[in-house]
Amino acid sequence: MFVLIQALAIVLTLIAHEHEAIAASLSSSLVVQVNKHSESAYSAHAYFNSSSPQNLLIDLDAPFTWRFSFPRQEGCDSCPEALTCREFPCTDLRTTYSYKSPLCPKPTNRSLYDGYHNCELCPVNVIHPFTGSCSQVILTYDESMFNISNGGRNALSDMYMAYPIIGSTPPWTFDFFPSSVVGVIALSASQYALPAYLQDPVERIIALCLPSSGTDPGVLFFGDGPYYLFPRDDVDVRSLLTYTALLKQPNSFGYFIGVNAIVIKNRSINVPVNATTKISTLDPYTKLRTDIYNNVARRFSKVTKRIPPAKLVAPFGVCFNTSVNGTKVAIRVPDIDLVMQDGKKWTISTANSIKQVTEDVACLAFVDAGPTSEHAIVIGTYQIEDNFLMFNLEDSTFGFSSSLLRRQTSCSNFNFTLTH
Repeated sequence: MFVLIQALAIVLTLIAHEHEAIAASLSSSLVVQVNKHSESAYSAHAYFNSSSPQNLLIDLDAPFTWRFSFPRQEGCDSCPEALTCREFPCTDLRTTYSYKSPLCPKPTNRSLYDGYHNCELCPVNVIHPFTGSCSQVILTYDESMFNISNGGRNALSDMYMAYPIIGSTPPWTFDFFPSSVVGVIALSASQYALPAYLQDPVERIIALCLPSSGTDPGVLFFGDGPYYLFPRDDVDVRSLLTYTALLKQPNSFGYFIGVNAIVIKNRSINVPVNATTKISTLDPYTKLRTDIYNNVARRFSKVTKRIPPAKLVAPFGVCFNTSVNGTKVAIRVPDIDLVMQDGKKWTISTANSIKQVTEDVACLAFVDAGPTSEHAIVIGTYQIEDNFLMFNLEDSTFGFSSSLLRRQTSCSNFNFTLTH
């Protein structure tokens, strides 16, 4: 009897240790590969209700995730279960957490799927991120799976499960998407975006590092760190971050920060107090309202007057000749500093401010958004490549590293080799 009790005690101890080990792993973060398809299309390579991963377009604004799948039908075990229009999330998503566009018709219970009647499904509108046109998805109870990270150093084969409500849609919805991208992953602050479905011990924290290469992936973490990028595997990336407050804007689920000024070589260009600055993963270049853009372009042209100008290449307004006597030369320009309301400074270096657009021409990768732009500043993807960004929904803070290249690493330096 005593031996049996001893054996039982050992088994219970092993189980407890296993649970502690899993909890320790989970307390770090989940990790997802990020692929670059173009300068306005970056995808998360994640598992949704199947053993095969899908590439979903990363969107910091989308109110909910939607992807290529079909509501559960006879003989389809991998199809997600559909919501009915009588369920609360259907009404809530249609009224409060929906895509909003004057081009979209008022939602009805009539779906694009044949064989369903009355209130069996919950069709909702979505907006195509590349064309701006309206499409329809069917809300479903779905399943998502993410690799657990090993203390932020590499990915484990163990998976974390989440059960978000996701829109299902036929494949024709993804015309004009990059060929391998079959959905949109919502990383916004919406109650139906993916971060809202993270549960203890994984915190509602998104750490995003967009790659500058189309061949070497970047990395997306869910949950608090630590986070590591080789070769500096002794440095937690969180130690490189500067933090400022995330600001809320009405009628938006995206992320905003307060920028008071843009500084170029010790000259400050003021940004109006009531101006909004948005962070976007769908805009390829930082957009500045015309009054701000003109001042930035004028100042930048002045401090780079020794670099030969070049004929403009749309959509850019300041371009340089990078060829001398037929030989391509690299150019260096002064940093551009975004100064926050609290005095913190986000430095944009040459790698994120100058875009080589032809063999002989490089341009300032900031564009004129027009005089009536909704947001005074929209920080685009070219400016955030190889920058480590952390959106903390637990305490409404935003962390940023400035260029990792100056730290002898990059967003493509996470070790995705699976370990057990």
